[in-house]
Amino acid sequence: MLIIASTTYLSSKLPRYLLSIVEMDFRQLSALVAVADHKSFSAAARALHTVQSNISTHVARLERELDVTLVERRSGDLTAEGTAVVRRARIIRSELQSIDSDVSALRDEISGEVRCGMIGTSARWLLPRLLELLDDRFEDLRLITVDATTTSLVPLVADSQLDLALVQTPIDHPDIATVACFEEEAIVLAPIDHELAQHDLIDMETLSQHRVLIPPPGIAFRNVIDKAAERAAVELTIRAEVDGMRLLASLAFQGFAPAIVPTTAAPLGFQTETKRVRLSGMDRRSVGIATSRRTTLSAPALAVQELLFELIATAAPDQPGVYVAGELAKR
Repeated sequence: MLIIASTTYLSSKLPRYLLSIVEMDFRQLSALVAVADHKSFSAAARALHTVQSNISTHVARLERELDVTLVERRSGDLTAEGTAVVRRARIIRSELQSIDSDVSALRDEISGEVRCGMIGTSARWLLPRLLELLDDRFEDLRLITVDATTTSLVPLVADSQLDLALVQTPIDHPDIATVACFEEEAIVLAPIDHELAQHDLIDMETLSQHRVLIPPPGIAFRNVIDKAAERAAVELTIRAEVDGMRLLASLAFQGFAPAIVPTTAAPLGFQTETKRVRLSGMDRRSVGIATSRRTTLSAPALAVQELLFELIATAAPDQPGVYVAGELAKR
């Protein structure tokens, strides 16, 4: 049975808050999202190529329809209600943007914009290959890449600001789904004049006798390090805690202290002033693709994800200490 309901009929049956959502203008939502992104009405106006009065009007109308304050005018910060509305607005915007690209894909025309995040250690060896494949296969697809830490990328995926992201796993977030891609060994990156640089392989007990650089608590790779130290019944002496594998490697390159990093943080031949020292007793770091459970990937985003799967399955074996994981290992 097919039921066609008019807007008037639906409006008569909806609660007040749902009724407001039916009636609200997408321009109002876009204005609010811009304020959230750019932290002020004036900056939001510049980003949307309009005047500040238009932004103020759209947000004020939205507030009247919802009967709440969405933005604190003095600080420009979102209220709790504003944060909730922005979260939904991002999902709506993402879904609307996917409509056109999905319809084009049905005509075998993969085009549109894909926002992809990558941790820097993986971007170094994957992104150049990905861009080449996109040029060859999907010349009308526009890829926007964000290089950041897992800590920064996960909230962007959850809020639909990114379509997908290559991050450290596991991820403990109710709105995030992940697909295993590869695992990589841990190494100690030691300045060439450091005592540890005299070794090719060390264990956790030897490492515990030196001050080292490691990620802070709460980071997936830090959890791997802590478990290895616990198994070895040792306590590491920490020189500094840094969230960012490339920054950890950079500090080691500069001679600050040895750093525990995944192998892709220090490619072979990348620096001559440091020594890659293999570390026994540690589990491998896991890396996977994260997507939002709240939205469906558009056809262009699915194409980028499939290209990443293909690249990882074929290129990972060429990276020292990197192993394809999960379903990709069966390809």
